[in-house]
Order: sequence, then structure tokens, then C-alpha cells
Amino acid sequence: MLTNTLSSLAILKVNIDHGKNYLDYLRPFILHVLIEENPEPITDSIVSELILSNFGLKIPERVVGTVLRRIARRGFINRKHGRYRITSVIPDPGIAPKMADAERHIRAVTRELQEFSQGTTNLIADDEAAVTAICAFLAEFDIACLRSYLRGTTIPDLHGTHKTDIALVSQYVQKIQQTSPSSFESLIKIVQGHMLANALLCPDLRSAPSHYRNVTFYIDTPLLVQLLGLEGDMKQRAVRELFTLVRRMGGDVAIFSHSQDELYRVISGAAAHLDSPDGRGAIVYEARRKQTTKSDLLLLAESVDDKLRAADVNVEDTPKYIHDYQIDERLFEQVLDDEVSYYNPKAKLYDINSVRSIYVLRGTNSARRLETSIAVLVTSNGGFAQAAWGYGQQYESSQDVSSVITDFTLANMAWLKAPMEEPSVPKTRLLAFSYAALDPPVNLWNKYLNEIDRLKDGESITERDHLVLRSSPFVYRELMHMTLGEDAALTSDTVIDTLKRVTAEIREDESHRLTAERRDHQDTRDALADQKERNREFFAGVIRRCRKKANRLTSIISVGLTGLLAVASAYSVLLSTGLPITNSVAIAGIVAFGVMGMMTVLNLVWGVTVKGLHDWLDRHLSGWFIRRESKFMSVDLLRELDLAETEEH
Repeated sequence: MLTNTLSSLAILKVNIDHGKNYLDYLRPFILHVLIEENPEPITDSIVSELILSNFGLKIPERVVGTVLRRIARRGFINRKHGRYRITSVIPDPGIAPKMADAERHIRAVTRELQEFSQGTTNLIADDEAAVTAICAFLAEFDIACLRSYLRGTTIPDLHGTHKTDIALVSQYVQKIQQTSPSSFESLIKIVQGHMLANALLCPDLRSAPSHYRNVTFYIDTPLLVQLLGLEGDMKQRAVRELFTLVRRMGGDVAIFSHSQDELYRVISGAAAHLDSPDGRGAIVYEARRKQTTKSDLLLLAESVDDKLRAADVNVEDTPKYIHDYQIDERLFEQVLDDEVSYYNPKAKLYDINSVRSIYVLRGTNSARRLETSIAVLVTSNGGFAQAAWGYGQQYESSQDVSSVITDFTLANMAWLKAPMEEPSVPKTRLLAFSYAALDPPVNLWNKYLNEIDRLKDGESITERDHLVLRSSPFVYRELMHMTLGEDAALTSDTVIDTLKRVTAEIREDESHRLTAERRDHQDTRDALADQKERNREFFAGVIRRCRKKANRLTSIISVGLTGLLAVASAYSVLLSTGLPITNSVAIAGIVAFGVMGMMTVLNLVWGVTVKGLHDWLDRHLSGWFIRRESKFMSVDLLRELDLAETEEH
């Protein structure tokens, strides 16, 4: 039956791709059982049971009844005395080939999961066990705490506990997301189908408006922690996508002022325990993974206001106590104690304050649908949401929609209203859940700490080993890999194996880091060499331009000097012939003779020639131009060029 469940969920995904509406998801399944089973008579309960036996989906009878009435309006069946009979040929919905195709995808996934389980404490031996594990994982994606709440999932009840199955599938999801895109997409189809099936449990979703314009969603502190990225990038991305989807549908996102205070205290508290071996919690785990420092966390705590503004999250004053709208906090605390184990007692007081604030904001509003509930608290704590739902049903019956819903419930409901606009929501929710499922449970972590203390006292491990096992960020992943979250799987041998794996990972990480540093160092050297070569070419180009300019100017001067000498020679010829000489010629001749006389003296005394003077002038003009450019650029061009050429050789 469970294999049929997964196949049916995959088919639901196909239906949404073809633009079906909520009730059309179920119509092909009902038509199929009417054709194949030909029940007589046809009732809501009989068809519901047939869907369960044929497709593995547990659908409420009232939902089945709604679809049967639609089919009756098409003339295929006729209703009389509350029962239906087939009155005409029912068209084949084409379920069989879709089921066959879906089963091929599922078989590929289950085979990979069985291979992945080899070497873990939860060996998956056959297809049935693999399907059970996947269904247990999917069953965590429920849509509880709504007015129409009957059960959390369309997946049939699974007997026993499946904690290790959930942890194993979570590890498998992370692996195929990186290494097997086709298997990951096959699993995503099933997850999307499960989210679509949730609509069948919530008929109020069909008639509700497709917007949240009149609702403010108040965010619980754990989700704010995720929004700031303190529990990992994937959780942060999932929360951001949720807020984007809610705002796109007109809803407002806000927090109470007391939640802002709690957020500051939570971050500061994590910073205080970050360097302590006793430090624990998701923030501490993630900070150690990312090598975030205590000062980084304290700085973040001080900038909470700015971070919230940047995320477009409004901070609203916590409502004052109004007697007519107050809950019985003592009774609610008792309900909370039955559902939630609080590590920090102050967190319970903050939660109680949040719930009573929602009741004050709603006032006399009966909140029959989420879209008209005015205010609702969104949390990542399923136990907290369940406690609020139970309290509302037992003591506040007028509140049809719970004061608290989970972030997955909200994401599921919002996505159901416009699944094609946000196709990535199921994927990010799946990955965020798989990462969250691999955080060591409190009971397991406490037992682990006691065990490593015992091993250190018995000198089975060294002080350094003990420190590594308490504070290394690799411990959390390896511990969950070795135990899959099961306390009974934790033994002294498990701890020793964890130490070996963690030590190997530390060495490998250090090796990778050293290799990366060497690569970065070489890249820096190469970049520096490239920059020096570019500098050398630039300096050489500037110097070439200066020398070329000096050479042109020197040539002009040399040509002028040669011309004067030629004039002097011509003037001497005119004097010797006795021809008349004009004043202009006389002046030019006198100047030319002066120059010739000066050159004669220079040649006799110092051996200066016209060519020598040309070379001297060229050198000095080049030097002057280069000095002028050096002053303009604030750099000694000749020195820098010499240094660059020296380093090159």
C-alpha cells in the first residue's frame, strides 16, 4: 500500500503541472476506483476506503463526497437516498500508465536508499522498508492546527517509531541533492504531491481568498534565529522564501517587541557559551561549523534592529493585557508542559506571552479561516503549535483557527494557492527539514556527553580527545551518522568510532585548508607577478614616450643649429665675393658666425661636435621629461623600471 501512496503523490504533482484545481487532484483517483471496483452502492465511505486500498491515500470522506457530487453533475452517476449508482460509461482517467511511470521513479529512489543505508545502524533490507522510511519522512510534512484539521497527512498511519528512518532519509536527501539530480527531482515530485494532497485535508483552502491582505503573521524567536542565518544557510533561505511568498499574497510579517528582546538574549547567551565545552544548541553548533567567533555573535546581537529592518520585519509593541481577551496562562502552561520540553524556562514565558498577545489582537474575531484571522503566530516548533491548538479547542472553542501554526503549515497553504509561482518552495522546505532532522536530539547529546566523560575518567581517551569530542563541529554530523539519533545506538564503541572519524575529518580538513592556503598563496604570487609585469610594461611605455618626445625636440634643435652653420658658410662666401648684402642677410650671417665661433671654441677646448651636442641634448631632455612625468605620477619611473627588470631577471 505504501508504494502506491508514493506513486499517487507523484501523480498529484503531474496534475498540478497541468493546471488542475484542488478537487481535480482527486477526481482521476475516484473515477479509476469506480471503473475498476464498480462498487454497489457508491458512498463516501466506500470510495474513501477504495482510494486507500488502491492508491494508499487516506482522504476524508467529506472531501470524497464533494468530488462525487461534481461527478454526478456530469451525469456519470446518479444520487438517490444519499447513495450513488453508475448511470453511464465513465471515461478512463488514464491512471494506470501514470502509476507505472511513477513506480519507476520510486523504485530508483528506493534502490539508492537501500545502497545508502549500507554501513549505517539502520540497514534498509528491501523495497518495503525503504518505502516505509520515505513515508515516515514525508509524514513529518504535515499541515496541522487548522480549523479543518483531522489528521496531519494523507499518508496512512505508520506503526511504531521511525526516528532512525527520518534521520537516514534526511542524510540521503542531502547526498542526492549534491550527487544525483535525477533522484532528487524524483523525490521532490513526491514531496510536492504530498503538499498538494494536504489540500484534500483542508477544504477551507478551496473557498478561501487567494490572499492574506488582512493578516499579520507574527514570527516566533526560533524562526528569527533562522532568518539571521544562525542555524545554517538552507534554513535561512527557507524562511526568506516563506516571507517572500506571504508578502506576495498581501500578508504582513512582524514580531512582538518581547520576541525582539528574546532574540537578543538568545544570541547573547549562545555567544557566552560558544567557547565552553558545555555549549549546545543549534546556534552554537552552526557557529562552530562556520568558525564564527564570540565577538561575531555579540556584534550580531547588537545589530538585531538593523537586521530586522533589512529583512523588512516590523517590530510591534506587545499588546497590553485586556481582561476580556486574556487566556488562562496557568492552564495554557500545563498544556505546554505536556507537549514541549523547554531547556530554558524563560522561553516558555515568552511563548505564553506570544499566544495571549494573538488572542488580544483578534479580540472578538472568531477566526474561521486563516485569511480572516487578523493575527497568527508562526513557529518552527510543532509541539508548541499543537499545544496552542489543543488549548484553543479545549478552553477557547470560539477560536476556529489556531493562534499558532508551523512555518511548514503556512508555507504549504501559501504554496497551494499559487504553486506555479513559487516552484522552489517544496525544495527548500525539504532541504531545510533534512538539515534540521540531523541536529542531535537533547537526550542523545546528554548521553553522549556523559559517555565521553566516563571514557576520559577511565583513561580510555585522552584530554585532547575529550576536548575534540566535546567541541569539534564535525562531531554532530558523525554522531548522527553513527546513531541516526537513536539513544540505544550510542555505546563506548560508537564514541571511539566517532572519535576516529572526527579525527580523520579534522586531518582532512586541515589538509584541504593547507592546500587551499598554498593555492591561494600561489594565486597571489601569480597575480602579483602579473601586476608587476603590467607595471613594468606601463613604466617602460611612459619612458619610451618621454624619450621619443625628447628625440623629436633634439632633432628640431639640431636641424636648426645645422641651418645656422649653413647660413654662416653662405655669408662668408658673400663677403669674399664683394656682392651687396642686405641688412637681414647681415644679421643672419652675424648670428651664424657667432654660433660657428662658439662651436669652434667648444670643439677646440672640449672636443664638442654637433653630433655630440645632439646626443647630450637628447639625454638631458629625456631626463627632464621623465622627471616631470615621475613627479606627476608620484613615482620614480626609472627606479621602478630597473627594479621590475631586476626581479624579472
